Amino acid sequence: MLYPSIDKLLTIVDSKYKLVHVASIRSKQMLENNHYQMKEEEYTNKRTIGRALEELEKGLITVKKKSN
Repeated sequence: MLYPSIDKLLTIVDSKYKLVHVASIRSKQMLENNHYQMKEEEYTNKRTIGRALEELEKGLITVKKKSN
């Protein structure tokens, strides 16, 4: 079973494409800056992409809606 659940994440972000985009940007930031918003032992996932999704699920990353 994957954690966090995509169903739960899609209640935070309105599309799968935006979810992938946000997670990939945050994952790259983690790799480049070695900056994590939680302690190492608090993460369930070992890879940065999974950790980015965990941060999103916990509300540590906010996604702004684009205004037209």
